[in-house]
Amino acid sequence: MAFVVTKLCIDCVDTSCVAVCPVDCFYQPKEPGKEYPNMLFISPEECIDCAVCEPECPWEAIYPEEDVPEVFQDCIELNAKVDEDRDAFVLAEVQEKEPPTPEQVAENKRKWGLV
Repeated sequence: MAFVVTKLCIDCVDTSCVAVCPVDCFYQPKEPGKEYPNMLFISPEECIDCAVCEPECPWEAIYPEEDVPEVFQDCIELNAKVDEDRDAFVLAEVQEKEPPTPEQVAENKRKWGLV
């Protein structure tokens, strides 16, 4: 089972997870839009389930596939699109970014009904 980036990452795109990934399995859409939102994606074929990315995500957007909340079940298939439509994605690169406040994380979760 791979790890999954959920829609909690949309427009947040913190790359702390990318920095610790030992196999470079994080991707971003070349042209974010309706089909592929502006977020990170994990290639399920490349993910080795090492779990180092999950605690590094300041937005708490990464879950083991079996623990993805019901509201984000479609993200499992969405992440798989990286392997099905590789030409639409680029390998994610680490970028310095100010981490979110606890309030921002809570508000982001609230808009998806998680808090």
